[in-house]
Amino acid sequence: MGAGKSSVGRILAAKLALPFIDSDDEVEKAAGCSIEDIFEIYGEPAFRDVEERVIERLLQGPPAILASGGGAFMNPRTRDRIAASAVSIWLRANLSVLERRTKRRAAGRPLLKGSDPGEKLKQLIKDRYPVYEQADIIIESLDETPEKTADRIIQELAGQTEE
Repeated sequence: MGAGKSSVGRILAAKLALPFIDSDDEVEKAAGCSIEDIFEIYGEPAFRDVEERVIERLLQGPPAILASGGGAFMNPRTRDRIAASAVSIWLRANLSVLERRTKRRAAGRPLLKGSDPGEKLKQLIKDRYPVYEQADIIIESLDETPEKTADRIIQELAGQTEE
């Protein structure tokens, strides 16, 4: 949340001539309502269930750049499916970057709703970053243009194909 996965993902997809898919958008299409509504009406477990099934379906499709929500990689089954059929990339950002970016678009972020956003982000970092370390590629999400971040990802991907 706030690391830049959607903006960087769109640019990366364009540079690699691949389709871009945001799993959150696909979850909303599958559920017929917003993620915020899913959380509010059905709860986070229902959202995670739909998210898992949507990502499983997308991973079976043609090559694409898939931006998944931050909690998706926490699911061991989803992580295993990604490892088996894709290259995972983590855009790692520090707390101050995440706070600044999520403050600009606070609406539509149900995990930050009803809590102190800074404290919630600290807790998410504590819980999630050790799992995110399992990503194939880790890219620092810096204060730079999304184009530069996408270029750094392409360099890392090129390095992986040489190995």
